[in-house]
Amino acid sequence: MDSTLILTIDLGTSGPKVALFDEKANCIDNVFRDVPLLLSENGGAEQRPQDWTDAIEACFQELVQKAGIDKKNIKAINCTSQWSGTVAIDKDGKPLMNSIIWMDSRGAEVTRKAVEGLVNVEGYGADKLWKLVRLTGGAPAKSGKDPIGHILYIQKHLPDVYAKTHKFLEPKDYLNLWLTGKFASSYDCITLHWLTDNRDINKVSYNDGLIKMFGVDKAKLPDLVPANSVLGNISSEIASRWGLSPDVKVVSGTPDVHSAAVGSGAVKDFEPHIYIGTSSWLVCHVPFKKTDLFHNMTTIPSAIPGRYMVANEQETTGACLNFLKNNLFYNQDELNDQPAPADFYKRLDKMVESTEPGSNGLMFLPWLYGERSPVEDHYVRGGFYNLSLNHKRPEMVRAVYEGVAFNTRWLLFYVEKMVGKKFEAINFIGGGARSDVWSQILADVYNRPIRQMADPLMSNSRGTALLALQALGYLKFEDFGNNVEVKKTFYPRKEYTSLYDERFKIFLKIYEKNKGVWAALNSRG
Repeated sequence: MDSTLILTIDLGTSGPKVALFDEKANCIDNVFRDVPLLLSENGGAEQRPQDWTDAIEACFQELVQKAGIDKKNIKAINCTSQWSGTVAIDKDGKPLMNSIIWMDSRGAEVTRKAVEGLVNVEGYGADKLWKLVRLTGGAPAKSGKDPIGHILYIQKHLPDVYAKTHKFLEPKDYLNLWLTGKFASSYDCITLHWLTDNRDINKVSYNDGLIKMFGVDKAKLPDLVPANSVLGNISSEIASRWGLSPDVKVVSGTPDVHSAAVGSGAVKDFEPHIYIGTSSWLVCHVPFKKTDLFHNMTTIPSAIPGRYMVANEQETTGACLNFLKNNLFYNQDELNDQPAPADFYKRLDKMVESTEPGSNGLMFLPWLYGERSPVEDHYVRGGFYNLSLNHKRPEMVRAVYEGVAFNTRWLLFYVEKMVGKKFEAINFIGGGARSDVWSQILADVYNRPIRQMADPLMSNSRGTALLALQALGYLKFEDFGNNVEVKKTFYPRKEYTSLYDERFKIFLKIYEKNKGVWAALNSRG
């Protein structure tokens, strides 16, 4: 057993995963705990910070017992977490309310009013939009799901909480406060507040003009530290309770998108990775700042100091399979069905493997909750297209796999256009990357090699461990790719690429011809 161990905390929406890595970024073991998600009818989505920390403590205690390690060998802790959340903290470091998380849209109204102007472009005041894009690279989502929308919502609707707030922190930064007692955020994490000047990647700072534009109190914002820097030592209280050395370092941490980019192994400029989980993204690091407003993409500070990262997101990908499971295959609430088997997704793969590419003419539109990139369309909706009595269940499932692939190919086109390069191959991570058949479909639809990464569900944790090892001086950034294993490479099958090229054109036509219908059906007022 290596004498140097890294403890990582990956706080997802479903709960935290705590893992141990050695000095070569090999995972020793990991433990996960669920935490509740609190939803309300008015668009609210919250979680209790106490649930996060209780689950992390339970994970840690179980982990060290399972792994059988000497806790004194743990040299650093690094956190990654769900992004775009807000925890209102008092001066004593205590939460004043539940955390508002990335799904919460209650700030939509106040965000829209904050970004509107006399002359508007896509709902943004032209002068405000120009300033935001020039300084930050983007602008707040009008959905109100960014931290600035959360803060403005609290300011207007919960004025007592706003008045008592000492600092507003992202979930990752709240965990760091818990671990060290320091109120701080990092250059990469603070981006979605849309209050920082990101033009100098090595010196990101708050911009007083943006702070004035949104009318927030600068004193309530955390101090900023460089990406992937050592924040400080673990608090004496945590060290004592966990049996750790008081010299354990806490690294500044990073959001989940950023840690996944590192953990995918695609760390050099213009090396892409695709993530397919509940949602999806297609990301690569780049050496420049650039914005594509028309397709809802920008470059933001990455977890690697001095580097930017293309940022985008698609709303529902793996969620489409969950929809099939919970609504078409198993529904315990309405039909008193048996629960889905543990190997449900493997069974889906077998069904897809039994069908021919093209799904017998059936197409699936994966827009079950609107879309963000490459079109920001809150009204678009999904479903099966060209469905007939002749179609069987395996063809319907395959159409879902293919529909997600078409949608991500749509995004791929604009990412390559934005960065000015055609990608030679794409690393694949997330739950979707456990599927060989989905990996092959992506290769055929993209007409590019797809590298299915080993342990794709550990990409966030692995990236977090790699970053901690660099911060402590054990690894260099250029070595990261050598510590991430490719399980298998899937190559395009030429006999199917022309079929998928034609179907992709039809996929785009379906959107163009129906977007007005979706707007009429789903717009309010």
